[in-house]
Amino acid sequence: MSDSPGEDVAVIRAYEDGPLLVRGSFELRDETGAVIDPGRATIALCRCGKSGLKPLCDGSHALTKRRPPREGAA
Repeated sequence: MSDSPGEDVAVIRAYEDGPLLVRGSFELRDETGAVIDPGRATIALCRCGKSGLKPLCDGSHALTKRRPPREGAA
């Protein structure tokens, strides 16, 4: 799979102990359904819950301890 999606395709890539990187055509909405303008075409979504820019990642995950491996992961 290419890291350069077509115009109408969003690709979401999870980084170990990091954010979800979203590239391509997407619409980001808050819990009420209001559109959030991310200000760029590629965004990083927070997975650790520590970001001050939620739902966007601000790099705070780097300050947290590594998560234990998932059960069954090699």
